[in-house]
Amino acid sequence: MTTLLRNCRPMGGTAADLLIEGEVITAIGAGLPAPEGATLLDGQGMLALPAFVEGHTHLDKSRWGMGWWVNEVGPRLIDRIDTERATRRGGFDPATQSARLAREFLARGTTRIRSFADVDTEIGTAHSDALVALREALRGTMDIQVVAFPQSGLLVRPGTLELLDQALRNGADIVGGLDPSGIDRDPKGHLDAVFGLSEKHGKPLDIHLHEPGELGAFALELTIERTLALGMQGQVVLSHAFCLGDVARAPALYAALAEAGIAVATTAPPSRAVPSVRAMRAAGGRIFAGNDGIRDTWTPYNMPDMLQRAMLVGLKNEFRRDDEIAWALATVTDWAAEGCGFAAYGLAVGARADLVLVEAETVAEAVVATPPRRLVLSHGRVVARDGVLAS
Repeated sequence: MTTLLRNCRPMGGTAADLLIEGEVITAIGAGLPAPEGATLLDGQGMLALPAFVEGHTHLDKSRWGMGWWVNEVGPRLIDRIDTERATRRGGFDPATQSARLAREFLARGTTRIRSFADVDTEIGTAHSDALVALREALRGTMDIQVVAFPQSGLLVRPGTLELLDQALRNGADIVGGLDPSGIDRDPKGHLDAVFGLSEKHGKPLDIHLHEPGELGAFALELTIERTLALGMQGQVVLSHAFCLGDVARAPALYAALAEAGIAVATTAPPSRAVPSVRAMRAAGGRIFAGNDGIRDTWTPYNMPDMLQRAMLVGLKNEFRRDDEIAWALATVTDWAAEGCGFAAYGLAVGARADLVLVEAETVAEAVVATPPRRLVLSHGRVVARDGVLAS
């Protein structure tokens, strides 16, 4: 299939046409001739952006579309974990909910997602397996990376390590870890376990690090040391890494992360100190963004909308200049694709034709105003118009 998208403005530049052959952008320029039989699309002078990347979410636990859930959860992390486990016993279906939320993401212009999936001694690998099945069902329309994630703890719940190993054998893409000191009370043991699984399966690693202050910085340094010792540069992500926002020696930690090739995934929550996008990039490191949970038992907030997340990243980082706001967009586009390892990405010849059209003058306006997605293309095909998925 050949498609010619006329009169759009890639990244807010001058008007141009995009020629798409199969799944790939093969030419960008003004007044491109239409090949015989090509499908013609009118971009109407709209701003063209690369389709968005959700770098950190939990598709398997969202209650999106299930009606309002009254949140009466206590303030501690363990309260949230225990409440979630109890609520799951009421017949929650991770397959249905993951598919529902993934489709909402697609309608709003997201074509690549990294999602965590709970693995524990109560549900086994059911959530991870459901996401693996969804990944395969949506292949050719949306790319999903599945992280096998020990949300309830790893070493503190005997048998979980073996279940993570099984989830990876069942097709999960990435090893997940969680708060080596705060939850498992054994940072060395926890890192031995998760890095061991990464080595065994030849798969990358993504560790949730909620731990604040020097406790978090200690786990961060241990992760850096292990990454360098095992030659896993470019294969490790630290998610949240709140400690970077509240320790005085953060500049040295940013530099060490960059040297080790460890990327940071931030959700830029308003209630916590967070990694600085500016500082991480200045150190030569990688940082990208995600929503975290969306309408689940952890939080009633967040939307399957990466433009909104970019706006929140900009707010949290006090970005006001247009060039700074463009960094916020990069956390859910180019930088996220790079940090997650999604290939063939971007608005460029040779990239896969995943793109979004919005009514905005500039990239900064698109981030600040979060306008409707007028047209979404994935793998060279129109998959949504005005927020409605194509049949």
